[in-house]
Amino acid sequence: MSPAPPPIEAVIDALIDKPVRTEHVRTLAPPAPGLYAWWAPPAILPDLPGLPHPAVPDLRLLYVGLATKLRSRLASNHLRRSGSSTLRRTLAGLLLDEQEYRTCWTDRVVLVEEDEARLTEWIDGNLSVSWCEHPTPRDVEADVIRALHPPLNVNHASGPAAQIVKAARRRYYDSAGPRPSDG
Repeated sequence: MSPAPPPIEAVIDALIDKPVRTEHVRTLAPPAPGLYAWWAPPAILPDLPGLPHPAVPDLRLLYVGLATKLRSRLASNHLRRSGSSTLRRTLAGLLLDEQEYRTCWTDRVVLVEEDEARLTEWIDGNLSVSWCEHPTPRDVEADVIRALHPPLNVNHASGPAAQIVKAARRRYYDSAGPRPSDG
């Protein structure tokens, strides 16, 4: 019999505990299912205030997500490809004008290769991440998001931040122009 999943309070406590720089994801993040939280200094995306970190005053919460394999989700998706990362697409949309990111169509809208690399550098220089193992992260994701109010999560969120994020996502998708015809 497998152990019971941790209660929501334990998940939140783990997500708040010790965010790490992205350079440590490959060695520290487990290959297990769970949830993760992205953190940034208040000067980063200042129009999107998030929960202040209780132990690290220069960090605030930006985003919460789930993964079937934390290490690969964080390292391979969020630190590499906009096509498979809602966080990257949202950040690219928010930073589109400031960073002059360019997008193109594949089977979806993605950043051009050089701008994928530039966004990864931006994430490496500005964000930290924490995680919590959980056998069924989808079962608690909505409750965690409702409790923590991460401003970059549109699902389960409301208020002005949700509108800013939705507009940024629209700008991101629109920046690639019309979808090419398949013919």
